[in-house]
Amino acid sequence: MGWLSHPVSVAPVLSRLETLEREFADVEARLGDPDLIADQTRFQVEARRHKELDAIVSIGRTLRGATEDLEVAQEMFAESEGDDRETLRVDVAELEELVATSTEEFRLALLPKDPNDDRNVIVEIRGAEGGEEANLFARDLYEMYRAFAPGQGWKFELLEGTESDMGGYTAVTFTMSGDNVWSRMKFEAGVHRVQRVPVTESQGRIHTSSATVSVLPEAQEVDVQIDDNDLQIDVYRASGPGGQSVNTTDSAVRITHKPTGVVVSMQDEKSQLQNKAKALRVLRSRILQAEQDRQAAEASEQRKSQMGGGGRSEKIRTYNFKENRVSDHRINLTIHKLDRVLGGDLGDVSDALLHDDQQRRLAGDDV
Repeated sequence: MGWLSHPVSVAPVLSRLETLEREFADVEARLGDPDLIADQTRFQVEARRHKELDAIVSIGRTLRGATEDLEVAQEMFAESEGDDRETLRVDVAELEELVATSTEEFRLALLPKDPNDDRNVIVEIRGAEGGEEANLFARDLYEMYRAFAPGQGWKFELLEGTESDMGGYTAVTFTMSGDNVWSRMKFEAGVHRVQRVPVTESQGRIHTSSATVSVLPEAQEVDVQIDDNDLQIDVYRASGPGGQSVNTTDSAVRITHKPTGVVVSMQDEKSQLQNKAKALRVLRSRILQAEQDRQAAEASEQRKSQMGGGGRSEKIRTYNFKENRVSDHRINLTIHKLDRVLGGDLGDVSDALLHDDQQRRLAGDDV
């Protein structure tokens, strides 16, 4: 007890609230301006800012009310006696907790948004070290994310999958779309390691294999302008596992962006036009990611570290079947429910990563 013994902790936050309340009132007034309503582009920008401010100001007003109530409760507690004193002690403790919680919520709401927060994602998974077992694990990860998506209210769409001889994936690409999809899925990028007895192992020995996960913010046409003259488009006959032919027409498409050297291939659809459209979605997203990396050195380092070489030492997470264990090495998190995680129950891991990121960002914030 004794939050107000450190009034400087809450004073800057309440000062910031007053500034935001003035901006909120200004934006609200502008939204009623007929000239602004006539300009839908500007109107949408102001409407989005109004929505953001509405949520932030609401949290701030809860904080201010709790702070005022706490001041009164502390004064009453100091003057109380007997049974009233114990009742007020409980009131003060509850209000201190509300002030602390509201302060953190307010500061979180003020943190700068990731520029990709409103984007959907394109995820690419590849079998890495471990041969066919790595490909089988790549499919396990694919199935995990596909099961995770509905619980988050996200839409899942397979773009391209290259199956291995035993039914795994040498590579698989898919999209996930919906609210907060980037803010959660960005933490899945990196090398995932599995420790288990492979189906190909006759002696019952545990092997260690890995698969890489790349998470790209999906780009729209307005984000990345691509000149058709910069594209080399090759068409060829689609094939299945082991190179067997599965199509008698040249429906598969390979697009090379000559200025960057980025190459994307698609063959899942029977239509050449559909494969081309999917390939362009991935191509734009890869180019957008590359440009974002170029503009920010730290983002470039992050992107570089996402994939590494696929070696076991570059892991971000380990899935141990014998112990039914999942360990995320970035935040020292270990949980013993591997079966549920691979079944799509990724919430505890995802929440912990998001919370860790928020706390680190708050630690560097001035408010």
